[in-house]
Amino acid sequence: MRLSRIIAFSLIAFVLGGCASSSYQSPGVIAPVAYADQSMTEPSGPYRLGSGDRLRIVVFGQEGLTSTYAVDPNGSVTMPLIGTVPARGLTTKELAQSVTARLKNGYIREPHVAVEVEFYRPFFILGEVANPGQYPYVANMTVETAVAIAGGFSPRAYKGRVRVSRTINGELMRGQVPLYAPVRPGDTINVAERWF
Repeated sequence: MRLSRIIAFSLIAFVLGGCASSSYQSPGVIAPVAYADQSMTEPSGPYRLGSGDRLRIVVFGQEGLTSTYAVDPNGSVTMPLIGTVPARGLTTKELAQSVTARLKNGYIREPHVAVEVEFYRPFFILGEVANPGQYPYVANMTVETAVAIAGGFSPRAYKGRVRVSRTINGELMRGQVPLYAPVRPGDTINVAERWF
């Protein structure tokens, strides 16, 4: 009798422990992060550049420098005269300031530089959708929009929440988010299979 009670309590503790698992986790971090963490459910601040973004950099009055540049896998853009300029993690305004400072350093007396994102890096969607894969990012996307772009849910998809992996301040974060949560360029969305 006593052994059956111990087994029953162990099973209940195991099930409840699984139900209380964290919504968000940073790889290697055991402490749970609250679901209300706004870094995953709400857009925050200006867009930060990353590898795969294509930029239109305009240097006014300098046609040879004005062009489309890709942010390479190292997170930089390479321009004539000034060479490699770090871009990863910067806003377009910060990159324009960096390019301006480099051009001012012995190349152009008063450079005026503008940077805009021509094409955002893609997002990725996996799991229970009709067509998993890589897709171009569209401004103001939500998870629901991303699922629609991937052909919709498969018949076995869990439609309550999805798992999103996102790099925030250089750290990979993962979390369960609702369908109305925003998607950012470079996100990986994983739609789980429902259990019943």
